[in-house]
Amino acid sequence: MRITTEEKIKPTNAELKKILNIGIKLSTEKNRDHLLAFILESGMDITHCDASTLYLFDDGKLHFKIMKTLSQNISRGEDGEPIDDMPPVPMTERNVCSYAALHREIINIPDVYDNTRFDFSGPKKYDALTGYHTQSLLVIPIENNEEQLIGVLQLLNAMDDDGNVIAFDPEYEIIIRSLGAQAAIEITNLKYVQEIKRQLRSFVEAMSTAIDERTPYNGSHTRKVAEYAGMIAEYINKQHQLGKNDEYFDEERKDKLELAALLHDIGKMVVPLSIMNRATRLDWELGTVETRFRLLEAYYTIDCMKGRINGEECRQRIAYLKESMDFIRRIDGKGFLDDADYDRVQELAKHSYVDETGAELSYLTEREQDRLSIRKGTLTEEDRRQMEYHVVMTEKILGKVWFNKSYEAIPRWAASHHELLDGSGYPRHLKGDELELETRMITVADVYDALTARDRPYKKPVSQEKALGILKEMADEGKLDSYLVDSLAAAVREKQNEGKEHDKK
Repeated sequence: MRITTEEKIKPTNAELKKILNIGIKLSTEKNRDHLLAFILESGMDITHCDASTLYLFDDGKLHFKIMKTLSQNISRGEDGEPIDDMPPVPMTERNVCSYAALHREIINIPDVYDNTRFDFSGPKKYDALTGYHTQSLLVIPIENNEEQLIGVLQLLNAMDDDGNVIAFDPEYEIIIRSLGAQAAIEITNLKYVQEIKRQLRSFVEAMSTAIDERTPYNGSHTRKVAEYAGMIAEYINKQHQLGKNDEYFDEERKDKLELAALLHDIGKMVVPLSIMNRATRLDWELGTVETRFRLLEAYYTIDCMKGRINGEECRQRIAYLKESMDFIRRIDGKGFLDDADYDRVQELAKHSYVDETGAELSYLTEREQDRLSIRKGTLTEEDRRQMEYHVVMTEKILGKVWFNKSYEAIPRWAASHHELLDGSGYPRHLKGDELELETRMITVADVYDALTARDRPYKKPVSQEKALGILKEMADEGKLDSYLVDSLAAAVREKQNEGKEHDKK
């Protein structure tokens, strides 16, 4: 509804419905930039004005946030882009917007060229440069329910039905102020939400730091898994935009995915470092074996001197110790133990030295025998159980943290990253549809980084292509999501190509 110069505002049912719909929109909009733009547009729509500026209060000044002039087709800041070429407005009594903010007072000026109360040299200079004519002005301070100043809405040049500039009717003032107050509350609520998100993010980063301090490689791993999971999400979004899938990761969904990835190994804080950092089968215990073997050589030498054994027997036993020690050093860091090496460990473990009193000293302790008998890797079955227990601890630790409804899936995603689609994972042996998309993404990212990581003390990294090949094999076996494996492969190769192009420049 348009008004003439003579008419007073008498809200119609349509206008009242519009105002109610504005209130509903304000309470449901979750994007801060969209909310701010909606405030400005609603103010213009209600008052039928040609131009407006929204200022936000920060650091003791009013900052230009959005500027819009319909007649000149000007629109700046509506998508959140900064208006950097406009300096902040200082809080002085002579500036009309600052005055309204300082005194929390509505200012309604029919014609700025007839007003001497405020300094309008700026608008007049703008008019002279552009040919625009600033006339009527309505300035509304925006404050929340805690009486905190949020900003100022400045409306320019109210129009009648014929397009003539008129004064802003005072009856609009209460409507716009009410709009501003409701908007300020929603802005404040959004600010609180962002603060809670930042608090959650800081907690997650603190936990990641704690893991990092225990063992540097795991801290790197945590960040890498979050990075790779994010790359998969970005690739899925590209495919969505091409109409090739229905999934899409908006900013909030991607943020939750990355938080879960950052938390997925938090349970490793309870895993002994002697297990997490074990580079070889014996690790530091290799020195203990070397010391024992030197002691055994000394015992046989003494026995020879005492006549308990003859010289040839002494030489044979010392030679056997040296050969065995060389063998132990060789297999200690070996990736895979074949049958011949395994059998030799069992044979060596049967040997022992018996002194004059009958006391026995085994060449290898039972623990050393178990470690040297490991077929693949550096962990015994008991070690692996302790390592795998970290996912249970991840669930327990995160179970002590309160996550609101929007974030309640994060502990579940984080604690299920070792589950596999065929049910062969752990700890719950979930499979298929029991594993959510985010869990599958973290799993793929986790396996990829485990294969390619260059800072693991217990294994050498494999190449990017070999790692992607292993992921493909696991997908073919039904363990990993093949679409996500392909997505990661495409994302990794795209990033690699971008790096090559950058190097050329």
